[in-house]
Amino acid sequence: MRSNLFWLDDEQWSRIEPHPPSDVRGKERVDDRRVISGILHVLKSGCRWKDCPPEYGPPTTVYNRFARWAERGFWERLFKELAHRSRSAATQMIDSTYVKPTALRRAPEKGGAETGDWPLTRRAQYEDPRTGRC
Repeated sequence: MRSNLFWLDDEQWSRIEPHPPSDVRGKERVDDRRVISGILHVLKSGCRWKDCPPEYGPPTTVYNRFARWAERGFWERLFKELAHRSRSAATQMIDSTYVKPTALRRAPEKGGAETGDWPLTRRAQYEDPRTGRC
């Protein structure tokens, strides 16, 4: 087992265990603790759902559980319940601001990178010093 994976410990799981929806139809759900650990791993690491490590189960299961439970309001109810039990009921905050580095880069136009996207050493080699163009 890889050491960089996130797993809910026994105390954390004991707080969450009574809350997942139990009114499921069809096939019995796989281990909730494993799947919720996978959901938290994806949210903490910022990886794509399809790149979720196989130790948490199939990525489609992890994503579908997250999306379906979000639709049913499970995550909001769980947060409110856990926040209610915390030290201060007056103030609760979550900081969810982040930017993936790939979102900052502009995709090159068809045909490859533009002049402005070249590393400076290569760019200077091909630029006309009078016009600044290739």
